[in-house]
Amino acid sequence: MNLVLMGLPGAGKGTQAEKIVAKYDIPHISTGDMFRSAIKDGTELGLKAKSFMDKGELVPDQVTIGIVRERLSKDDCKKGFLLDGFPRTVAQAEALEDMLSGLGMKIDYVINIDVDQAILMERLTGRRICKNCGATYHLVFNPPAVENVCDRCGGELYQRADDNSETVKNRLDVNIQQSKPLLDFYETKGYLRNIDGQQDIDLVFADIDKLLGGLK
Repeated sequence: MNLVLMGLPGAGKGTQAEKIVAKYDIPHISTGDMFRSAIKDGTELGLKAKSFMDKGELVPDQVTIGIVRERLSKDDCKKGFLLDGFPRTVAQAEALEDMLSGLGMKIDYVINIDVDQAILMERLTGRRICKNCGATYHLVFNPPAVENVCDRCGGELYQRADDNSETVKNRLDVNIQQSKPLLDFYETKGYLRNIDGQQDIDLVFADIDKLLGGLK
């Protein structure tokens, strides 16, 4: 099964990716991991990507797509793969289609974990971290026994600057803007499957599992 996983920050994409990979024994391929691996292996494309990353510049599509092609050509992808963080644009999605066609593959599903923006705000702004030991809490889902005090070491809890409401809202707005054309593209192609990410984690996976069961 060849899958693309999508979802806004806070939708629970990472958790579901772990569950999919564990049950279906396919590699979880994230853009960051691919870049790190290509750079570590010293491939020509890896070194090209590094030259842009070292300057703080975006890696051009042509290089990114080449690295994706190298990764998807490896033996562990013969049974399928779970792509995460790629494609990010319609141009990348079109290039992915062409690339897979050249490898004799196609996408089965694009799984979008769909969560209302207000709920994402609550999830993302509720995080608190211990200044002392780094333990993570959530005001709604995993609160400390005593407000603003770490259960583990008694340290003071704080909110990271990038977890405040204004920053989180801006991050979500940017992600929504970027992902909408891609979701529309995949809906037109007939690949898109929206999964309700507002349920309990296990129920979200049960819905994904039911969808993927038909591919076996």
